[in-house]
Amino acid sequence: MDSISTTTLSVILFILILLSAFFSSSETGMMSLNRYRLKHLAKNKNRGALLTQKLLKRPERLIGLILIGNNFVNLLAASIATVICIRLWGEMGPLISTLGLTFIVLVFAEVTPKTLAALHPEKIAFPAAFILTPMYKTLFILVIGLNAITNGLLRLIGVKVDGRDGDNLDSDELKIIVNEAGALIPKRHQKMLLSILDLEQVTVEDIMIPRNEVAGININEPMDAILKQLKTAVHTRLPVYKDEIDEIQGFLHARQIIKLIANNEDSLTKEDLLAAMTPVYFIPEGTPLNTQLLNFQRKKIRIGLVVDEYGDILGLVTLEDILEEIVGEFTTDFADSSKDIQQDEDGSIIIDGSATVRDINRTLDWSLPTDGPKTLNGLILEYIESIPQAGTGLRLAGYPMEILQIKSNMIKSVRVWPELYVEPQES
Repeated sequence: MDSISTTTLSVILFILILLSAFFSSSETGMMSLNRYRLKHLAKNKNRGALLTQKLLKRPERLIGLILIGNNFVNLLAASIATVICIRLWGEMGPLISTLGLTFIVLVFAEVTPKTLAALHPEKIAFPAAFILTPMYKTLFILVIGLNAITNGLLRLIGVKVDGRDGDNLDSDELKIIVNEAGALIPKRHQKMLLSILDLEQVTVEDIMIPRNEVAGININEPMDAILKQLKTAVHTRLPVYKDEIDEIQGFLHARQIIKLIANNEDSLTKEDLLAAMTPVYFIPEGTPLNTQLLNFQRKKIRIGLVVDEYGDILGLVTLEDILEEIVGEFTTDFADSSKDIQQDEDGSIIIDGSATVRDINRTLDWSLPTDGPKTLNGLILEYIESIPQAGTGLRLAGYPMEILQIKSNMIKSVRVWPELYVEPQES
């Protein structure tokens, strides 16, 4: 270097610092890219995105390539800076070179370009890909050799270098992405997406109509009573059974009922009803909603009865019930003339004991525990471990409650004061 002028060395040093800034910003920009947006841009034939995607298929090789370039220019810059400083300041040159170059590299070749790349990764990474791609092809053997050495060292300390998870996300991570989408996804669409992701965590027991609330036709009743019930039915499909719901015979569809009554109401017999029924579809308890939704679709069925391990009927589930878990209430149930949840004038809320915990949480935006009993009655009974009397007060999951009515060993109604809610302490 003795034959090269100080001015020329200064120009070379300046170029090397620019190159160091390029490598530093490229590394940060490449690693800060949104991989899903990158896939979208690459799918739309964006040239920079395509090259970047290819480089990121093996990130360890890309990092190796960038570090080779960055370390080379930094070490060369340090050598040139030392020569320049020795010429200018003599024996103090190495010290001045070390201090000065450290400051310059940190500010102009590390922090500033990396911050810029982190804020605008696409503007940095895509142009850099046009330079790094031919570099990678040129230095391929060197990069492979460096990775082989580093991978060997990692294996020696027990680190697996071949087990990559890629960009796979679990449902909880997808929920975070949906929640952080902000204005990109309308609020209602966010709720629908989150509900879809929750389907696998919810079972048919969580949304089923309990067996004691299932409205059906007892085929053993007099024909006049059956006809009256058929004419006033508000449900599209009615289960037909003998005395008890466990003796289920089938389902009658509203279209069949109308046709039967219109054609021969006076001569309609129970045999006609039984002949018009469709078979019963049974659903095992514990079936996740996403599985049951697919089962309904595959079997072209819209209704089923939930049974336990002994074959006893627990309740009834329809396709509409599952869809409402995703999109919310979209039909009017005329049978539900008395609401399970009512606001009182004093600000308290009166809740029917048979109301499901999920419906209460969803309607009132509460956080009652959902990993145990499915109804408010069951939740309270589990909590106090006995059959309470009317007027009993308790605080459940932070909500103060008073039991208003008991009937047949069941809690019929409860009054809750949500304004007195206290955040429960973690045990």
